[in-house]
Amino acid sequence: MTSNFYAHLSLFLAQLIYAMNYSIAKDLMPQNHGPVGPLALVFYRIMGAVILFWLVGFFFREKIEKKDIKKLMLLGALGVAINQGFFIYGLSLTEPINSAIIMISSPITVLLISVIFFQGKMGLGKISGIILGSTGALILLMFNRNFNLGSSTALGDTYTLINSVSWACFMVISKPIIEKYNVVTVMKWIFLFGFLYFLPFGLKDVCKTDYQSFSQSHWVALSFVIIGTTFFAYLLNTYALKKLNSTTVASYIFIQPFLAGFIAISLGKDELYLKKIFAGALIIIGVWLISRKEKIIN
Repeated sequence: MTSNFYAHLSLFLAQLIYAMNYSIAKDLMPQNHGPVGPLALVFYRIMGAVILFWLVGFFFREKIEKKDIKKLMLLGALGVAINQGFFIYGLSLTEPINSAIIMISSPITVLLISVIFFQGKMGLGKISGIILGSTGALILLMFNRNFNLGSSTALGDTYTLINSVSWACFMVISKPIIEKYNVVTVMKWIFLFGFLYFLPFGLKDVCKTDYQSFSQSHWVALSFVIIGTTFFAYLLNTYALKKLNSTTVASYIFIQPFLAGFIAISLGKDELYLKKIFAGALIIIGVWLISRKEKIIN
């Protein structure tokens, strides 16, 4: 099997983790009677990932050139501090369905950034794929769901949009440095800088956390958010970004609602309708169009 196959498999697994994360992370926060404030949750995510990446990093010792330190510092802000901070805080102020829909903007943003700032190429296949993928994802997300875009969720929705743009910038800017170094080496430095940036914002929330109110399910959920959604998902995404272009990596976000729906149906919590099959087909075709090589529009 080719390295591209493993890259696509990594992206699929990352989206499976992300699809589960919306509700799990939301249930940890006070709005759902959870014990962890949003800023404290981000603090735990970043700190846990720093520890894990640096432990694994002992087996991948690699020297970073001085000229790349500033790039890693920028990526730590975009891909960790801003990305995670605005996502979790935004999720605490809005609904999971709102966040999922807004995050669909990431592939579009990635493509636009690549074209406008980095002379990327925009082919008809990628444009068609993004249209089909986003259409399919929207159909799934808004099918029998309580999507509520209004004043009560405006701040949370705005924060989620900032997170989406920050993540898109991260994926475009990080690709050259990810191709240059080992994935673990890049991740350990990015998370270290991200942790230093976020430390002043999250420490107060951490000190106010009531650990005695944690149930066993809360500890399991927090472990999943740290180990699964942060450590493994970032590792899988970054590995894929090393092998594939940033637009392809971003396009896999369309699969999240498809996976969430599949999980719900398999657990007997949802039913399969023709509209969902149609939406799933649009997503699969869209991601395939974005991933394949194509002739470029001049």
